[in-house]
Amino acid sequence: MRTLDKIVIHCSATPPTMDIGAREIRSWHVNERKWRDIGYHFVVRRNGDVEIGRPLETPGAHARGYNKTSVGVCWVGGVDRDMDPENNMTSEQETELWCTVQNLMLTYGINKDQVIGHRDLPGVSKACPSFDVKKWIDGKD
Repeated sequence: MRTLDKIVIHCSATPPTMDIGAREIRSWHVNERKWRDIGYHFVVRRNGDVEIGRPLETPGAHARGYNKTSVGVCWVGGVDRDMDPENNMTSEQETELWCTVQNLMLTYGINKDQVIGHRDLPGVSKACPSFDVKKWIDGKD
């Protein structure tokens, strides 16, 4: 198993009416971006179901420069119908996102300061994951 020291939270940048999962995202990443697999390790669907993406043993393709030691978790949604950033996470998604993050933190000894949003990485100029991860995780104390 590789060393994991960071959890990077993403959104799929899809409107709330678009209920997709790991299968669709894998298709986008493989067929459109020509990657060998989905970039994320976990996908949290609108109903809260958590789907497995890439195996944890394999570095992701979700955070350039940080993939070797991070886990990528993507929640489905993150934009409104006009494709503007919006935290439209369902309560089921938030619950399961928190459970997934907490489990990863406990299993791999990852500190809450190392749970970040994609937008928090240097050089990233997008709103992903469409909410402030630091405030969210601090509110879970």
